[in-house]
Amino acid sequence: MSLGNQLYQQLRGDKVIWAILLVLSIISVLIVYSSTDLLSYRRADGNTEFYLLKHVAILSLGLVIAYACFLMNYRKYLVAAPYLLLLSIPLLIYTLAAGVDLNEARRWIEVPFVGITFQSSDFAELALVIFVAKEITSRQDDIKDFQAAFLPILTAVLIVCGLIAPADLSTAAVLFFTCLTMMFVGRVPLKFIGTLFLAGLVVFSFIYMLGDIYPEIFGRTSTWVKRIDEFKSDVDPYQITQAKIAIANGEYFGLGPGNSVQHYVLPHAYSDFVYATIIEEYGLIGGFLVMFLYILLFVRVSKLVTRSSKTFGAMLAVGLSVLLIIQALMNMAVSVDLIPVTGLTLPMLSLGGTSLLFTCVAFGIILSVSKYVDRA
Repeated sequence: MSLGNQLYQQLRGDKVIWAILLVLSIISVLIVYSSTDLLSYRRADGNTEFYLLKHVAILSLGLVIAYACFLMNYRKYLVAAPYLLLLSIPLLIYTLAAGVDLNEARRWIEVPFVGITFQSSDFAELALVIFVAKEITSRQDDIKDFQAAFLPILTAVLIVCGLIAPADLSTAAVLFFTCLTMMFVGRVPLKFIGTLFLAGLVVFSFIYMLGDIYPEIFGRTSTWVKRIDEFKSDVDPYQITQAKIAIANGEYFGLGPGNSVQHYVLPHAYSDFVYATIIEEYGLIGGFLVMFLYILLFVRVSKLVTRSSKTFGAMLAVGLSVLLIIQALMNMAVSVDLIPVTGLTLPMLSLGGTSLLFTCVAFGIILSVSKYVDRA
């Protein structure tokens, strides 16, 4: 048996999802290399390969982690769910109180002695999705009981999203609507889902009011208002203007790999606005291909749900895929000026970091679910 056939046999589960992961990884390497040359010149003494090598190293580690998660029985997360959630809460509190302050937001924790920063919200997203999947599946017999089934979910979602929101409202909103979607799929009564939605609005409004009282912690709320005002204004903010120019430059077929011009002036062309850079280099065809890959991921996960005999696996795969897809669509929507600027990265494609690693973890868990569905 050839090496290729052996590898194909090892990668059990949904082959289409494996292909999506591979294609996104390749696009990621190409686009990060072409969009970070100016960043390398400014921060790496002109070493144009510095951020490419860093990204490839993180991506390689992420793919190894994804494979390890794929090999692991996903039902182990059922036992670990409450412990992961309990660990995420003090991490979020510590980040708010003593995290690294960057761009007027405390989202990172610096790991002692190694100087590496860790974004605690990425871990909290994963922990909350796993916990909500566990609660929904283990409470199916009394899913209509508010106190027994719904109150633990309500409390967990409000606490985690409330702790993420002061520094990163967009991430909190993506996570919040992911949980609402999971509850809808999990047959939670609509009146309970509506209760959580209203409670979420109350919590976010309270955080906004605290911005005037404790600006050192909740001062980011002024940025929310500024971005919404800029979105409603007839004059586009600078980064949106540059993103539109990049998209216009790309036309149908793009300028070609490495030929982007706007990444020299477009802020965060390698992360927040990487989708505009993709369209400039690969055209509308490249932009639609990337969008198609995320939609295809959702379609394949939906098929897993209909075939899965285990409710927890189905809910876990749905939650993780919805989390990735909502974030991806919101990142794309910002680049084409459909929603206000959010600061969300494009999963798997933006410059590597903890977001990339936890995206790989999500893919690994989804593939683990698909493996056991196929085996069944």
